[in-house]
Amino acid sequence: MQRKEVVDQITMKRAITRITYEIIERNQSIEDIVLVGIKTRGIYIAARIAERLQQLENIAVPVGELDITLYRDDKKETPKEAELHSSDIPVSLEGKEVILIDDVLYTGRTIRAAMDAVMDFGRPRKISLAVLVDRGHRELPIRADYVGKNIPTSRAEEILVEMQELDGQDRIMILKDEE
Repeated sequence: MQRKEVVDQITMKRAITRITYEIIERNQSIEDIVLVGIKTRGIYIAARIAERLQQLENIAVPVGELDITLYRDDKKETPKEAELHSSDIPVSLEGKEVILIDDVLYTGRTIRAAMDAVMDFGRPRKISLAVLVDRGHRELPIRADYVGKNIPTSRAEEILVEMQELDGQDRIMILKDEE
């Protein structure tokens, strides 16, 4: 397996900061925003965006964790077989602007499942999407509102996001099987 680093720690931090500034610019008020990170790496990105929002706007934005395991349509597992993780949404989503946050946007199936899961927690006024990496190859009509990096890939390649909190370092790599 070939591995190529395409984003280093500094560039990743800049991408997250850029997403944060875009959230501030596109929203009249960030008081009604709830950041919801999709497990696993999306929760760390959401926490970092919330930290930057606190630094820049002096407002503590609620951050939730969303597990979409039971909402996936592309997994062969039945709900009894699926490993059940818990979602943790600390506030009501009724009438709020929810910004779903994930590490990589690929086919769109994860985001579709996440939107279904969010609706079980209430009816937000609006749902937006922020992703660290958009790699293309959509199977559903879903696009990100906030993108850290566009990294075009082939279907034979894979994007691997590593985060300090989970992997001990921040970087994004492209993986490709050796031919």
